[in-house]
Amino acid sequence: MDMSTTPTQTTEVPSIVPAVDVFEDEHGITLKADLPGVSRENLNVRVEADQLTIEGQVTLGASAKLEPVYAEIRMAQYRRTFALSRDLDTGKIDAGIRNGVLTLRIPKAEQAKPRRIAVQVS
Repeated sequence: MDMSTTPTQTTEVPSIVPAVDVFEDEHGITLKADLPGVSRENLNVRVEADQLTIEGQVTLGASAKLEPVYAEIRMAQYRRTFALSRDLDTGKIDAGIRNGVLTLRIPKAEQAKPRRIAVQVS
């Protein structure tokens, strides 16, 4: 009985869950996700209903002139999903990527922001 194993070829790339920091202030939340090697062209950020999804793909240095003899990893796929509060205004999300860090700013909806109420003397 042969107990050796050979790698199986699959077309599905397993997803890596990126590290994320989330900060909240009175105006909204800021989300910073580590996506090293992901370019703007290979980044997909979308909101569907109350779900925020971040996806990014990295292709690791395959040259047109070289053919790999052995490669365990050829590309990396980042994916993470968040449930968003209805207090956030998803129509005004601001996104940018720099040095492998995606920064999203999601403002609070006007009705969710704290407001000061003037008190009258009667």
